[in-house]
Amino acid sequence: MENAIVVDHVYKKFGKPVEPFWQRILHRDNQPGSNGNGHNSNGRQKYIVAVDHVTFTVPQGEIFGVLGPNGGGKSTLIRLISTLLIPDSGQVMVFGFDVVRQPMRVQQLINRVSVEASFFKKLSPMENLLYGARLYGLDSRQTRKQVLHILTRLGLERRAIYNPMEEMSRGMQQKVAVARALLSQPRVLLLDEPTTGLDPRSKREVQAVVQEMREKNGTTILITTHDMEEADHLCDRIAILDSGRVQALDTPEGLKKRIQSTNGHEPTLEDVFMELTGRKLINEEEEEE
Repeated sequence: MENAIVVDHVYKKFGKPVEPFWQRILHRDNQPGSNGNGHNSNGRQKYIVAVDHVTFTVPQGEIFGVLGPNGGGKSTLIRLISTLLIPDSGQVMVFGFDVVRQPMRVQQLINRVSVEASFFKKLSPMENLLYGARLYGLDSRQTRKQVLHILTRLGLERRAIYNPMEEMSRGMQQKVAVARALLSQPRVLLLDEPTTGLDPRSKREVQAVVQEMREKNGTTILITTHDMEEADHLCDRIAILDSGRVQALDTPEGLKKRIQSTNGHEPTLEDVFMELTGRKLINEEEEEE
């Protein structure tokens, strides 16, 4: 089976050289000891490594999950695959096209839903999606029917489809973001925490549409999530990502078999995560937000 996504030893860091305060006072540009760029040659370098030599492949038609806490590298990984960031080293391929050397070819194959999706808030979901469809060169008459089908499939009432986005809850806006991604019928769908902020019923509706895309269209889907049940229910395989590194990669059942049951308690994905990382998936600071 053809690989839809190949991530090969990908490394990405953020930050810049930091010169100690006392050196900034003592040394200026073009002074002895300065390297000419405002940083002393002995200055410290402070970086945050977001993705640390990550490697995996996703076959065509697979639903591949990435579990991890905030700051674990999930969103950076999605941005690297979607051509929004360039890796410092390593390679990312989408159906054989390199995201750095052939970004336009990759962009024609993918679509992305992020947790911070943006819209024209004064416009309705219908108007927002029709505008997006024009960017993809889709026929507006046919697209209008498709928009109605997708949005009602996701649980939006018809009256809400024609009201301004600013009158909708964040959860409902997230459904519109999912619908917008589906319009282009991408071969690879990148979902960055797509059900965050949705109530249980809305989560099930989005999950059903995701499964339907794979079954009917053979769409390859990479999804990042905090939701253990969602990952267990949707994903064929799951990578546990923490501090930018893949701690484990297997099927949900394969991951749970790594942990022994105790007192009749069957292991869960959360048990696996805690065993591998030594902490809960959701940090205490995140729970307070």
